[in-house]
Amino acid sequence: MALQGIRVLEFAGLAPGPLCGMILADFGAQVMTVDRLGPGNPMWMARGKRSLALDLKQPKGAAVMRRLSRQMDVLVEPFRPGVMEKFGLGPEVLQKDNPKLIYARLSGFGQCGRLSKVAGHDINCLALSGVLSKLGRSSEIPYAPLNLLADFGGGGLTCALGIVLALYECTQSGKGQVIDANMVEGTAYLSSFLWQSRNAGLWSQPRGKNVLDGGAPFYETYRTSDGKFMAVGAIEPQFYALLINGLGLNCDELPDQLSISDWEEMKKKFADKFAEKTQAEWCKIFDGTDACVTPVVNLEEAALNEHNRERGSFITDEDHNVSPRPAPLLSRTPAVPSTKRNPLKGEHTEEILQEFGFSKEEINQLYLDKIIETSKLKASL
Repeated sequence: MALQGIRVLEFAGLAPGPLCGMILADFGAQVMTVDRLGPGNPMWMARGKRSLALDLKQPKGAAVMRRLSRQMDVLVEPFRPGVMEKFGLGPEVLQKDNPKLIYARLSGFGQCGRLSKVAGHDINCLALSGVLSKLGRSSEIPYAPLNLLADFGGGGLTCALGIVLALYECTQSGKGQVIDANMVEGTAYLSSFLWQSRNAGLWSQPRGKNVLDGGAPFYETYRTSDGKFMAVGAIEPQFYALLINGLGLNCDELPDQLSISDWEEMKKKFADKFAEKTQAEWCKIFDGTDACVTPVVNLEEAALNEHNRERGSFITDEDHNVSPRPAPLLSRTPAVPSTKRNPLKGEHTEEILQEFGFSKEEINQLYLDKIIETSKLKASL
C-alpha cells in the first residue's frame, strides 16, 4: 500500500484525530494509538490500529513516549496548545531526538490566537469559519449538517493531507516539520468555492433562497407517496428538461427555470408531483437518465444500493459491521483496510513496547509503577 512502512503514533482523542489515523492505517501505515489508563472514549475509527495504554502524566510514561518517538515517522496529537509541552513532549524536544519526525497538531482553533486554548466542537469551528451562516432554510436558524464538515472534513481529512504532504517533502529534504491543522481554517479552506464565487451572483439572495442552498426548485429534496424522499439536482437546462419530462410536465407551460420569483410556486408544483408516486416508482422513471434525480437512501440502503455493490463501495468486518471502503481508489497500490475488530484499549501495550526495544524487565517494572496497562479479549465459554 502507498503508506507501507510509515509508523504513526496517534494520541487518543475525539472525532477528527481518529479519522486522520484511520485514513493513514487504511492506506498502509502502522498506526499505534496512545490511550489513557482507565476508562476512556469509545474506540471508534480504530480500524487497522493497535492500542498502547500509557500514563503520560507520569515522568516515566513521558519517557516511554519520548523513546518510542525516536523511531516514528509521524506523531498526531489532538490536545489544546501547550499540553504536550507540559508532558515534556513538545515538537522542539521530540524533533531534536528525531529530526525527521512529522509532528501533526490537530486542534479546533489552531496553535495561536486568542481562542487557541478554549474548548470548542464542530459547530463552534463551523460557525467561526463562516460556513455555518450559509447552511439552513431561509425561514429557519442556521443548522450544522451533523458534525461532518469541521470535525472530519476541515479537521481529520485536512490533517491527513498535511501529513502526506510533509511525508513527501521529507523524501526531498530529509527533515520533518510541524503541522498546524485546525478545524476552523480547514473548514474555511473547504469552502473556498463560496468565497471565490461571491461576486458571481450565486449567493446574491438571502440564505436558503439561492440555487445551491435550497432556494431553487431544481436543487431540492421532495417527499414521495410512501414517506421517502428523492434528491433533485437538475441545474443545467438539458438536465432540467429531462426532469420536467419525467415529472409529466410541459416546459412550455412553466416559467423560465431561472425565474427566482416563481421558484416557490414551482417547488409546490414539484412537491405535488413527487407526492403522487413511491420512491421506487420515481427511481424506475429516472433510472439511467441525466435528469439528476436520485433516491435519498439511509445508511443500510446505501450499502445495498446496486451501483455501490457493483463497485464494492462498502466493506464488512469480522463482526459483521458495515462501513465505507477507503477512498480514493488507487490503481496500483489501493488501500486494503483491516477487517478485524477494533482493538481493545491497551490490547497491544506489551507487543508494541517489545517491538520497539523494551525488555521484559522494563515492561514488568512499568506495570508495577502503574505507567502502562493492557486489556485482553475474554473468551466466551
